[in-house]
Amino acid sequence: MTVPETAAALHLEPHPEGGWFRRTYTSEIPVATAGGERPAATLIHYLLAPGEHSAWHVVSSDEIWLWHGPGRLELSLGGRGAEPDEEATRIVLGPAPLDDEAAQGIVPAGTWQAARLLDDAECLVSCMVSPGFSFADWRLAPPVD
Repeated sequence: MTVPETAAALHLEPHPEGGWFRRTYTSEIPVATAGGERPAATLIHYLLAPGEHSAWHVVSSDEIWLWHGPGRLELSLGGRGAEPDEEATRIVLGPAPLDDEAAQGIVPAGTWQAARLLDDAECLVSCMVSPGFSFADWRLAPPVD
C-alpha cells in the first residue's frame, strides 16, 4: 500500500470505508446516546487521493464535512432507508461558490453517504461528528455484486 505524501505528513491511517484519516479532536463533554455515552463532538482529517473513494456508509450522528482542497469532492447523500438510494442528493465541495460548490456539507444523522473525487487531485476535508463518532454507530453498505 502506497501512502500519499499528504497522508504521511498528517499522520493519517487507512480508513475502513476508503481514504485516509486521523482523529484530531475529541470533546471532553460526554453526552448520552442510544448507543451509550459519547463525546459531544469529534473531528477528523480525511483525505482521498486520486483513484480512491469512500464506500457507502451511515453514521448515527450528524456529520459536517469541511473542504480544504485542493481537489473537488462530490459528497452523495443516499437517503435514510435500509440501503443507500443510488438516486442520491449530491453536494460538491470545492472552491467555487459561484459554480454551486460549497465549503461545507451537512449529512444528517442516519443518512447514507459516500464521497468521490471530481478531479485528478487529492482532496483533504475535516469531518466533525456530533454526538461524537464511534465505530459502534457506523456501518458500511453491503457489497454490490
